[in-house]
Amino acid sequence: MNRGSIKDTYKEIFKSHDNPLLKEHIDKIIELDVYLPYNSTFFCITNTQDLSFEYISKNLNACLGMDREDLKAKGMRYLWSKMHPDDLDVWLKALDELMNFTLKEVAVADRSKMNYTWNYRLKNGQGDYVNIVQNTTPLEFDNANKPIIGLAHYTVLSPNIKMQICASAKVLNDRNEYETVYFNNFSQKLLSDGISNRERDVVRLLVLNYSSKEIAERLSISSNTVDTHRRNILKKLNISSTGELIGMLKMNKNLV
Repeated sequence: MNRGSIKDTYKEIFKSHDNPLLKEHIDKIIELDVYLPYNSTFFCITNTQDLSFEYISKNLNACLGMDREDLKAKGMRYLWSKMHPDDLDVWLKALDELMNFTLKEVAVADRSKMNYTWNYRLKNGQGDYVNIVQNTTPLEFDNANKPIIGLAHYTVLSPNIKMQICASAKVLNDRNEYETVYFNNFSQKLLSDGISNRERDVVRLLVLNYSSKEIAERLSISSNTVDTHRRNILKKLNISSTGELIGMLKMNKNLV
């Protein structure tokens, strides 16, 4: 996706119909920041109407090596510019499906009880990509009951951890427990939606432990062509090895 179109896509997902003010309890959240210990998490108060951060906690620098005043001045578009290019399309699709699920499946009375989680890779201040798990709770809604102001917690994990892009939604139930009402593994979904029929044939034979030479013979193509298909499949699924692909498929046989 062209980075210039990210803003328009994001704003369409979070399209708002009025301009409400922030609630007073946001100030209380900010006041607590000074007392929180330094760790691998930081939080922001996000404004999806003007793509800005109302507040960024002090832990940002310790977590990502970024200056929080600089990020606050430049807003969400600057943060998006740091996102891994292979994750952008999947991330936006995850946000869009979460929003559609909320508007279609979640009662208006329950939307203030929702909690959303998704992940992606982000370039830190040292120029290295790290894993980010973002957990967002809505604080403000527009007059169509669409969330526009959120409290977002970001957990920074090692880049050595291979993470598939997932999104989930939880609701605080009557027992004051968060109950998962939506989950989607978008990296796995790409297998059914993103690969060609020939690549799917290769995948099925890989699961049966055939070598590239054996796959080539069965499909009447060259071994080099099989290897090209294998590389393309790994790239599309954002995974690093055929072994990881096979393990994923053996646990989710319905994907092929």
